[in-house]
Amino acid sequence: MHEMALAEGVLQIVEDTVQGQSCSKVVKIWLEIGELSHVEPAAMEFCFEAVVKGSIAEGAALQIDRAPGKAWCHNCGHEVHVASLIAACPLCNGFKLQVTGGEDMRVKEMEVD
Repeated sequence: MHEMALAEGVLQIVEDTVQGQSCSKVVKIWLEIGELSHVEPAAMEFCFEAVVKGSIAEGAALQIDRAPGKAWCHNCGHEVHVASLIAACPLCNGFKLQVTGGEDMRVKEMEVD
């Protein structure tokens, strides 16, 4: 389950960000997970809850937003939504797609007290 390592990475980002700041705890974290990132949101929530125990982020709400998968179709010349890396272009059914978005995961925002 690579979500555990990713959750630890998110916690590290949170701790690095609040270090030296005058806050007592992290209240909420907004996380953006791309549709093509191979990160399962439910598994990420479970792992995050486990890794934040005893940290400044313990009890923080995790808001996960999904970023759509996007690709450029070399056959028809359009940017299209794709839900899979092996999907065909929904406009022309071509397979010459170059992914342009939706593979990333990032901490978008945090709310602290």
